[in-house]
Amino acid sequence: MNNDASLQKRENFDSGDSIGLLDLAIVLAKNKKMIVVFTVVVMVMVAGLTLLIPNKYTARAQVLPPQSQSGSSALLGQLGSLSGLAGGALKNPNDTYIGMLGSRTVSDNLIAQFKLAQVYDKKIHTDVRVELQNASSIMSSKENVIMIDVTDEDPKLAAALANGYVSELQKLTSTVAVTEASRRRLFFEKQLQQTKGELVTAEMNLRKTQEATGLIKPNEQAEGVIKAAASIKAEIAAKEVALGGLRTFATSNNPEFQRAQTELAGLRAQLSKIERGANGGQGDISVAIRAIPEVGLEYVRNLREVKYQETLLELFAKQFELAKIDEAKEGTLVQVLDVAVVPDKKASPKRSLMVLLAGFVAFTLALFYAFAREVMVRIKNNPENASHWEQLMQSMKW
Repeated sequence: MNNDASLQKRENFDSGDSIGLLDLAIVLAKNKKMIVVFTVVVMVMVAGLTLLIPNKYTARAQVLPPQSQSGSSALLGQLGSLSGLAGGALKNPNDTYIGMLGSRTVSDNLIAQFKLAQVYDKKIHTDVRVELQNASSIMSSKENVIMIDVTDEDPKLAAALANGYVSELQKLTSTVAVTEASRRRLFFEKQLQQTKGELVTAEMNLRKTQEATGLIKPNEQAEGVIKAAASIKAEIAAKEVALGGLRTFATSNNPEFQRAQTELAGLRAQLSKIERGANGGQGDISVAIRAIPEVGLEYVRNLREVKYQETLLELFAKQFELAKIDEAKEGTLVQVLDVAVVPDKKASPKRSLMVLLAGFVAFTLALFYAFAREVMVRIKNNPENASHWEQLMQSMKW
């Protein structure tokens, strides 16, 4: 019985019904030369091809853009009227600077400065820009440091381009309002210039009225009304500006927005009460504007406009100075942590890795071929499988 069982197992092995570890070892041994030669040949060919690929070098520059937000919020709160403009800070400042570095303005300046059309051998400007973008990698680290990597066959050009990005960013931040303080500074500078012009116009109108009416100064009651009305009117204008700033980042349900609206409504009611008079003409300041003699009414209106513009100018001037201080404090200056240096080690191609990967793929393909061929031989050596094989081949013919 034992001899019969052994004979049956041997017949199964010879017929190819099963393949064991010993069979695998036999297949490897039979095809060892083919596997080794094929693998070595492929590795040598890939190694030779990698020598045709030019070396590329990567230079890196690291910059730290302004991270701190404006420190004037507390000072703005003292003025009350325009404190809303202290909000709206950037959620992630680095995204803005990365966007600036990838802008067309920066790319075109670098293309012109380093004559990249000749370097990349491109005639169409858009193609040159695409080549530069492909060669550049700009990202932000977890430490909020912007890393500028430029890859090129010329290590000196790679370093020069990386530093060129930094220079262009510094130029751009000096002209573009990026931080909260710089945006506020530009806004209040515009408001200040506009108010100065309106004040000059109001003063000229007042002078013409003085010359026409001969009035030099109104009575004390009228002057008190004028100053009070002008001050409140200026606060209303300032509060409206604050609301405009709040609308850029706050909804109508925001408590600060609602509080500003309530204050604005109260100021308007107070101004209306002063101008109309209350309690039968006896207002809060004991005299209404309409109670001023007719001959001085035009003079009073012009004087009130002058006082209004003066108060508004004072408010905007304070805001402008605060914004300038904040801008100087937080700075739009880009701090350079690491200047790009000429790389002394290539970044690509990684020839060793490519050769090893090619060798692994070649070895795998050779093993597959060896085992496939062994299976085919066993199939053909089995009479029953051979007939099935012939039938399959005949069926596959057209």
